[in-house]
This record gives sequence, C-alpha cells and structure tokens, in this order.
Amino acid sequence: MTILRDVIRKKGGEVYFVAPDATVFEALKVMSDRNTGALLVMSAGKVDGILSERDCVRRVDLHGRSAKETKVSEIMTSKVLYGQATQTVEECVAIMIDKNIRHLPVFENNELIGLISSRDVLKEMVDEQKFMISQLEHYITGGGR
Repeated sequence: MTILRDVIRKKGGEVYFVAPDATVFEALKVMSDRNTGALLVMSAGKVDGILSERDCVRRVDLHGRSAKETKVSEIMTSKVLYGQATQTVEECVAIMIDKNIRHLPVFENNELIGLISSRDVLKEMVDEQKFMISQLEHYITGGGR
C-alpha cells in the first residue's frame, strides 16, 4: 500500500501559500501561475487555513465582493484537515470523500511536507492498478514461472 509520504516524494513537496492579509486577487494569481486549485494560508510558518478556487467563487463572486479588495483571511477555510505521512492513499481518499474536500496538507513529525490533491491520489490509485494488471498479465502469459 502506498502511503502519503510516497505520493509527496513522487510529485514533489513544493507547497504554494499566501499570507492571510493577501487579497483574493493575489491568491488567484498565484493559483493561476502555479496551476493549482488551492493554496495554504500561512503566517510565521504556521498553517492558518486553506483557500480553494471554489472558496473564491462561492464566497467572493456569489456575494458580490471584489477579489481585489477582499482579504484571503475573510474567506479562507480555517478548520483545515490534515493527513499524516504514514497514512495510506486509501485512508486519504476516505477522508476526502467523507469531508467533501479536494486538498489535504500532509505532515510528518509536525512538519508540513506537502499538499495532496484528489487528482494526486486518483493518479496514484490508477498507477497501482496498472502495475497490478501488468504483473498479473506477466504471470498469466508464463513470465511468472
């Protein structure tokens, strides 16, 4: 079983973030530049929240606010769920489905090591299945003798 530490190692542990006092517009620019759907909101090396494109649409546009004037801290999700590096991909998927979230920061020994998206875990699960199919095909065709 693949654990989250392995997924982070494969994809790279770079985590994109903004400060709570950044504007939503600035956060959206970072998301666009980095091709990501969410950013951690951090200050003094501590995670204060998470901001997703969905948050921006639902809490800014739909409420008639301006992205250039609204601060990230006003719309971010403050209660952030976390994954641990030793958790399995399957456990991560269960959390994401149960809590209806698409991004999960991953910690190891109280240190942030990365941010996992639903796309990351889906890719990992597909890769695992492809590997298993390949092994079974190899075995069936006589390569396993």
